[in-house]
Amino acid sequence: MVNSTQYTSAALKAELNSKGWRMTPQRETILKVFQELPAGNHLNAEELHARLETSSGISLSTVYRTLKLMARMGILRELELAEGHKHYELNQPYPHHHHHLVCVKCYRTIEFKSNPILTIGSKAATERGFKLLDCQLTIHAVCPECQRSIVPL
Repeated sequence: MVNSTQYTSAALKAELNSKGWRMTPQRETILKVFQELPAGNHLNAEELHARLETSSGISLSTVYRTLKLMARMGILRELELAEGHKHYELNQPYPHHHHHLVCVKCYRTIEFKSNPILTIGSKAATERGFKLLDCQLTIHAVCPECQRSIVPL
């Protein structure tokens, strides 16, 4: 797994080469988008493709394959948010590790930190001989604004 603090093209290339894969211009371009993504933002495959389509000509199928590959490598976190499709963000280690609170009505997503969740995940993995790559909790709820808009029957 690429060291989470070194999301450089060189680190990605080294990791890909160690697995017998190549660093393609498309993979480098996709990594750059996530490196430049403001904190707290997440992209799904279609959103990423829309950002890339005009300047790079990267196909949607290449976007999907690259997202899956980078998630398997531990570079990206694959998130199951309320919209029914996966979102991605750079996988940041502790102390940048965070979880998500998602409104199921408006899809507003709030990131929060919880060291006890990370501790429990790490302990569970270690006790069973696993190496922890990611620990994430997504809480599905209804935000205060959407609660106010719900009309009682």
